[in-house]
Amino acid sequence: MRTEHRPGILWESTRCLTVAKPAGMPVFPPHADPTGDCVLARLLAARPEQDGDWPTGFAGGIAHRLDIPTSGLLLVAKTPADLIWLRGLFAEKRLVKTYHFLTVKNPSWSSHTITAQIAHDRSRKKRMVVRRGQQTPHRGKWLDAETTFTRLSRIGRLWRWSAVMRSGVMHQIRAHAGFAGLALAGDRLYGGGAVPPDFPVSFALHHIGLTGPGLAPPKCRAPSWWSTAGSGV
Repeated sequence: MRTEHRPGILWESTRCLTVAKPAGMPVFPPHADPTGDCVLARLLAARPEQDGDWPTGFAGGIAHRLDIPTSGLLLVAKTPADLIWLRGLFAEKRLVKTYHFLTVKNPSWSSHTITAQIAHDRSRKKRMVVRRGQQTPHRGKWLDAETTFTRLSRIGRLWRWSAVMRSGVMHQIRAHAGFAGLALAGDRLYGGGAVPPDFPVSFALHHIGLTGPGLAPPKCRAPSWWSTAGSGV
């Protein structure tokens, strides 16, 4: 099974399962097309029993979200009680989440941890800002966030990095990466420049997997196009 084409069941326990989200596919139905293709629709087609009475925002038992361009592992609860358990692990920062991403940047350092707080941008609704000082313009509360970046390998003219975190602030990896001088290739919102010509999505970010109390699902492999993505940059 090639995970970039369709979501599939990767792993299953008595309380939850994981599915592979393809890059470019929304987790839930698009607002403009409630019947459009998405991870939820395909999950329910494969597992009709997941179509139950779930809290708003967690249809099908899907316990968290990934941006449309982002691919990788999604955690799915089997029952509402299991969802409460999983959401508690997220809220208590007991899950260690690992992502990989591609960037054209190549700093002198190979590993670095960013602990700067993140908040919503004052003027751009879909953008987050990193706290650079007491007077950094923002909207709402500053949220604690910590991301550890580590260089992994070179792919053509791109570099593959890992990002490990326990917190889960909106756009945390993208915002912290831009702050660290590692903006994701093609991520214009955070200084990543033009989308590379061989990218099928606007940026390459993949959720490899997570670990935590009672959870040790296998890793989710990155899309196959990553192996040659840097050749045309």
